[in-house]
Amino acid sequence: MKMWIALVLVAFATGASANCACETMKWATCDLTPCVCTVLVGDGVKQTLNCEALVPKCFLMKAEMYRAKKGLSTRTIGGKPVETAFVDNDGIYDPDCETDGKFRAKQCNNTEECWCVNSAGVRRTDKEGKDLKCPKLVETYWVRLQLKHKPLTTPLKTENLKAAISDAMNKRYKNFKKDLVEKVEYDAKSRTIVVDVKKAMGDRLSDLTQMAYYMEKDVKVLPLFRNQDQFMPNVDGQKVEMENILVYYVDEENPTFTMKHLSGGIIAVIVVVVLAVIAGLLVLFFARRRQNQRYSKTQQRELETM
Repeated sequence: MKMWIALVLVAFATGASANCACETMKWATCDLTPCVCTVLVGDGVKQTLNCEALVPKCFLMKAEMYRAKKGLSTRTIGGKPVETAFVDNDGIYDPDCETDGKFRAKQCNNTEECWCVNSAGVRRTDKEGKDLKCPKLVETYWVRLQLKHKPLTTPLKTENLKAAISDAMNKRYKNFKKDLVEKVEYDAKSRTIVVDVKKAMGDRLSDLTQMAYYMEKDVKVLPLFRNQDQFMPNVDGQKVEMENILVYYVDEENPTFTMKHLSGGIIAVIVVVVLAVIAGLLVLFFARRRQNQRYSKTQQRELETM
């Protein structure tokens, strides 16, 4: 009898262990009684996760930075919708997070240089000293995903792309609403799909940045999910696999980059271009002036002859 009870308890524990897993974070460790999943973000520092939703990007970046320091696998970093859109050119850093997973408006990455970020954690100002003021976390309300798919045997039908991609994003990225996909454009020649994901300004319930980060990982490296299936929308019975992605961010307020922190090489190129333009304008000015002088002299001689 005792042996039978022990076997039942073992079977129950095994079943509970199988159910206690974090599907949205492959690096998570889950403990029973009760089921709690965490991920390491520092030496002995565990971040508790809500595995019923996508893990906030700030927590993910901290976990990646910790894994990079320990020599564990992380990732490889590698048409603007509007003039104010910008991409993440800085790559990964060790961010400061709020308790709910949001980025703090001011980031310093344990250095003397600080900068302001948007809700995606992407720098939107120049880097300054530690006295830099970042009054608030500016919200990203529009994300443009520029995808390139691998070659296909059958051409895609543009009119069916939006429904297929919206459906795939809704199923893969927990709590993502289909109606946030505003527009999908397709260029068959370059195999480029442009997806505009947008929410109303002032909306703080929908988070576009988590979905964008998970998708970026899906395409560029390996999925963050426990299940390592790739993101592949089904268009007319044909699975479309992506080979590249570029993410643009548009915030509720314009970024405030200036030229003072540009690298010497970029400044040199700008100076050369400006000087070339000025030189061209001077050459044009003197050429026209010479031409006008010749015309005046010719006209004067003709008058003297008459």
